[in-house]
Amino acid sequence: MKPVLLVLVFLSEEHRALVSERFDMIYAPNEQLGKDRANGEAQIAARGRDIKVVLTNGTNGLTSSEIDRLPALELICTVGVGYENVAVEHAKARGIAVANAAGTNDDCVADHTMMLLLAAIRRLPFLNDGVRHGMWRDDIPRPPHVSSRRLGILGMGAIGKKVARRAAGFNMEIGYHNRRRRDDVDFQYFDDLKRLAQWCDFLVVAAPGGKETYHIVNETIIDAIGPSGVLVNIARGTLVDTDALGRALREGRLMAAALDVYENEPTPPAPLLDLSNAILTPHIAGISPHAIDMSVRKFLENAELFYAGRPLATPVS
Repeated sequence: MKPVLLVLVFLSEEHRALVSERFDMIYAPNEQLGKDRANGEAQIAARGRDIKVVLTNGTNGLTSSEIDRLPALELICTVGVGYENVAVEHAKARGIAVANAAGTNDDCVADHTMMLLLAAIRRLPFLNDGVRHGMWRDDIPRPPHVSSRRLGILGMGAIGKKVARRAAGFNMEIGYHNRRRRDDVDFQYFDDLKRLAQWCDFLVVAAPGGKETYHIVNETIIDAIGPSGVLVNIARGTLVDTDALGRALREGRLMAAALDVYENEPTPPAPLLDLSNAILTPHIAGISPHAIDMSVRKFLENAELFYAGRPLATPVS
């Protein structure tokens, strides 16, 4: 008999078919990034005693209350690396294994990061719109370039390292702030985020979400980047104080920002919507057909290892 799986995230028809080969799948994706949990709640109420595996993501997560209503639950997996809204400690206290899909979309996120950085620095949306309205280069200030500038990275994890590798192709000088210095990189380490922000020309946010990093990029950090600086966030929206960012962009205390993530997703960030120096994409940095396929297959790999009694490929520690 196939284990019963509750899927709380969107899957394509192809991936639903693939997953159904190995599981008795209950497909109930929560809408609006977990704010409307009616689909999942209904299935937990109806079949909670049967569900052994849950597939979710970091934003939807799985709450302690939901876990408690799943007495047969053995394994929780996330698509993508994030698991900030999964009650990990509560799950582990019950002996439930937790895994993510680390390493499946790092390249996609790093590619998108560099696109955002370049677009913000070179003012791509402004130039594109201007040309369509008759603008020529003699009519505007010259946008700065990227090469040989200083890039600060908040969070030197797998994605941070891949962003740094791409930045090195632009001959950028790289510094980073992390919970601790890494032995596997030779970039300049800053034990204080404000000092990193003061040092760099551009700051990329690539740290995990959660209570510890809530609004870690606040008005003080934004001001430290300075009026010729650019902020890029491809991590989680909660790391950046949106109101402070909007004020800084509006007042010229920061040149530009480019965000793939923002607070209260999927509601657009109101303080930024009328600002031409704010570039917004809809939390799509880690999404490509290839990355999604790898993530689903990583889930299946973890599940196969779990039921074979072997260590998970990408356990959440």
